[in-house]
Amino acid sequence: MFPSQVFPETAKINAKGHLVIGGCDVTDLAAQHGTPLYVFDEATLRNRCRAFVSEFRKRYHNTLVCYASKAYINPALAKLFVEEGLGLDVVSGGEVAVAKAAGADPEKVFFHGNNKTRDELQYSIEWGIGRIVVDSFYELSLLDELAARAHKVQRILLRVSPGIDPHTHAKTTTGILDSKFGFSIATGDATKAVRQALNSKNLKLMGLHFHLGSPIFELEPYEVAMGVVLEYASGLREEGLDLKEISPGGGFAIAYLRSKIPPPIADYAKAITSSLSDGLKRFGFEPPQLIIEPGRSIVGPAGVAVYRVGAVKTIPGVRKYVSVDGGMGDNIRPALYEAQYEAVLANRVNDPPTEKVTVAGKYCESGDILLKDYPLPKIDTSGDLIAIPASGAYCPSMASNYNLNPKPPIVLVKDGKARLIRRRETYEDQMLLDRV
Repeated sequence: MFPSQVFPETAKINAKGHLVIGGCDVTDLAAQHGTPLYVFDEATLRNRCRAFVSEFRKRYHNTLVCYASKAYINPALAKLFVEEGLGLDVVSGGEVAVAKAAGADPEKVFFHGNNKTRDELQYSIEWGIGRIVVDSFYELSLLDELAARAHKVQRILLRVSPGIDPHTHAKTTTGILDSKFGFSIATGDATKAVRQALNSKNLKLMGLHFHLGSPIFELEPYEVAMGVVLEYASGLREEGLDLKEISPGGGFAIAYLRSKIPPPIADYAKAITSSLSDGLKRFGFEPPQLIIEPGRSIVGPAGVAVYRVGAVKTIPGVRKYVSVDGGMGDNIRPALYEAQYEAVLANRVNDPPTEKVTVAGKYCESGDILLKDYPLPKIDTSGDLIAIPASGAYCPSMASNYNLNPKPPIVLVKDGKARLIRRRETYEDQMLLDRV
C-alpha cells in the first residue's frame, strides 16, 4: 500500500505505475537529471508555510514565523519563504549570506548558535540583522564590543535552558541542563546573563528564547517549558527585564513512518499559544511578540530522495543487500540518529512487497545503510528506482563529499514542470579550492 502519509501532498501514481510529484514523473526526472536526485514539491512547501502562519496567528495574532534554515536552505528556497512572508532563523555566516542574497528583510532574520565567530557577528551587524540570539557570556561581551565599534545598538534575545526533557533523541535534545546551548535557569547563569545584557550599553534585550530539541512528538513539553520561562521572567521584571518577545523555538515533528504520525500543526499552535496566553495572564505580562521556528516541519515532507539500484547481494538465511548510488554522503541521518524511513520503487509503485531487503549506500562504511530489512517488491537486477520520502530536511544540508562523491542535484517541481535549484556537483567542483 502506497504510504501517502509520508510523501508530498501532490504525490500520485500514474497509469504506468510510476511515482508522480508536482505533476512530474519521477522516472523521467531521474532520466533527465540522473541519480541520486532530490525532488522538492513546491505546493507542499508553500502550504506548510501558510499552515504555520494561519494556525498560529488565528490563535495569537502577533506571531512571526521564521523558517529554521539549518534544515536546508539555498537562495531559491529562501526566496520562496520570503514570498510567503516568513522570517529566517540562521545559524552561520553562510546562512546569513543566503538570506541576504535572497532579499530577506534583515529585521526578520534571527541569528542563533552557541559559538558565533567575530567575523560572523560583525558581518551580521553590518547588514543590520534584526536579532542575535545570544548563547554565552563570551558572546555577550564580544557582541557589545562589536556593536560599539559599529556605533549601533544591537537587539538581542537570550537563549535560556528551562531544563525540560522533550523525550527525543539524545543527540537532538537541547533544552536540558546538560547541553552546550543556552544559559541555564537552574544554575543561575540565565539571571547573570540577563543582568549583563541589561547593563550593556550597546545591546537591547528584547526577550527570551528557548528550544527543547527536535523532533518533538509531544505537546506537553512546550506547555511546561513556556510556563517555566514565563515564571522565571516574571521574577526579573523589577530588575528591568521587559519581555517584548518570546520564542519557544521549533522542533515540530514530521511523519517519517506511516506508523508514527505527529500532531497536526494546529495542535502545536494551540498548545503553545494557550500556554503563552495563560502564563501572560497569570504573571501579568503585556502580550509579547511570539516567534516560532519551524524548519524540518516545512521542508521535510516536501522532499523525496531518488536513488538507482546497482549491485544486489543475497546472503542465504541472513540478508539481501540492495545497493544504491547514494547513501550517507547525502543522508547521514540513519547512521547518525538511527533514523528510519519508508520507501517505494518509483518505477513500480503498485508492485506489492514480496521480500525484506536492506538498502545500502555506496560509501565505504559498513554503517552506510539507508533502510534495514524493509519490505519491497522483488529486486533482482539493477535499474530500479528507490524513492525515500520525508527527505527534505537535514539530508541536503548535512551532505558531504565523503569518498569524493559529488553532492546530488535538487529540482523544485510544480504543475508538471521541474526547475533545477541546485545542479549536481562535478569532480572539478570538488577540487576548486585545492592547491598543489
